Amino acid sequence: MTSSQASTAHIYLDSKRVIGEISPLIFSGFLEHMGRAVYEGIYDPESPHADERGLRKDVLAALRDLNYRSMRYPGGNFLSGYRWLDGVGPRDQRPRRRDLAWQSIETNQFGTNEFIEFCRAINTEPMLGVNMGTGTIQDAADLVEYCNAPVGTLYADLRAAHGYPEPHNVKYWCIGNEMDGPWQIGHLDAAAYGAKAREAAKMMRWHDPSIKLISAGSSSCDMPTYPEWDRVVLEACYDVVDYHSMHYYARNFENDTASYLALSAEFEEYINTLASVLRYVKAKLRSKRNVYLSWDEWNVWYKATGPEDHQGGWKEAPHLSEEVYNLEDALVVAQWMNVFLRHADVLKIACVAQVVNTISPIHTTRDGLLKHTTYYPIRLFSNLAAGVALDVLVQSPRYETAKFGDMPLLDVSASYDEASNNGAVFIVNRSQTDSLPVELHWQDRAPSKICGMHQLAGTDPKAFNTFENPHNITVVAVDKPALDGHDAVFAVPPLSFTVLEYQL
Repeated sequence: MTSSQASTAHIYLDSKRVIGEISPLIFSGFLEHMGRAVYEGIYDPESPHADERGLRKDVLAALRDLNYRSMRYPGGNFLSGYRWLDGVGPRDQRPRRRDLAWQSIETNQFGTNEFIEFCRAINTEPMLGVNMGTGTIQDAADLVEYCNAPVGTLYADLRAAHGYPEPHNVKYWCIGNEMDGPWQIGHLDAAAYGAKAREAAKMMRWHDPSIKLISAGSSSCDMPTYPEWDRVVLEACYDVVDYHSMHYYARNFENDTASYLALSAEFEEYINTLASVLRYVKAKLRSKRNVYLSWDEWNVWYKATGPEDHQGGWKEAPHLSEEVYNLEDALVVAQWMNVFLRHADVLKIACVAQVVNTISPIHTTRDGLLKHTTYYPIRLFSNLAAGVALDVLVQSPRYETAKFGDMPLLDVSASYDEASNNGAVFIVNRSQTDSLPVELHWQDRAPSKICGMHQLAGTDPKAFNTFENPHNITVVAVDKPALDGHDAVFAVPPLSFTVLEYQL
């Protein structure tokens, strides 16, 4: 680090300088029938922690702590071959099937109604996907009727016969998954998917005009069809959907920590590009309505990516993609959520993929539960970021990266909730070696107090948690800085994520 890089960073806050309202749905999760996410994850009747429904009480508690606002289900690649009728009704009559997406055996012991009960148990909104691969637009409409219609017609009466006379009132619906991907069952090109999604949306809305629909966008910004896929699909569906999805998994195959810790530049570019596509299509169609972005699959995923992590060997609940997250992964996750706040005007849904065992912040054994490093930034953001996202001015020393060139050492976002008068500042120090002095300035009015400061930090970017050492990398409360009028001065250690809570 050069002498200029060792200088003080400055962060300027103004409660009137607002990016947009923070949608609570950016703090959402994703549960797919993949690996041990459902079976041996949230649903494990053989576990000593299981409740009378077979749901893991320790997993439910950990998920409640993360405060997920919605949960996307049942996939994922699994969705494009899923027959929803397999997963409802008496369990002893449900078929066992081969899941072609993950080459696993699906027992269908957990399905739509069990998922709704799970969502209620953790106080989250269900977000259901409809099959646009092998499924038809009629199948999609039938599932909406099953979930949301009052009794008196075929599928609503079937729901009642299954023990649920009252509608589930599922509000959020994904029209397929990653249909741009050749790996997807029933893969379509953009024009074919756009036409099918539009017709599905019409039928689904005719059953329930109040539902919110999400079109399937690019599965990565690395796809050769990106962003043309998004333009074509949106031109077909813009006036019948409310959100357009984007997926991305962060990787560090090069083992280049400096560049990896600057991946927020790529996240930001992805959002900016798709936001531009949204604006273009709105203008082209002369539309008066807004469609927003849904980043409904996002996470770090690069260690468990071999063939054995994607192919289940035709087993029940195979161990697939059970990523172990380290400190640098947690700092990337924290920056990702900083990006969510910095784009609160256009990003309204984000679902971390996934929530248990499979590329997840939580890992289970039959009788135990481990919280990985990434659990902690998700929990802090979900519980502390509320109200509006502030347009923060950051003056930071910089460092060199191989992938992104010159980048600031600090990555920062901030929120302020006028209703409670509380705010939070979220700070990542990307330096691998040095603490950085920070001066925080509230420009419009001085805070009445600094309520607390939380920190996740370490000296080894590869450090991780184990069942034997579960608190190796965790969040701790640190001494809050003194408040001097409009200012506070403190230092953030290297490889750290710091959250400062304040009250105006």
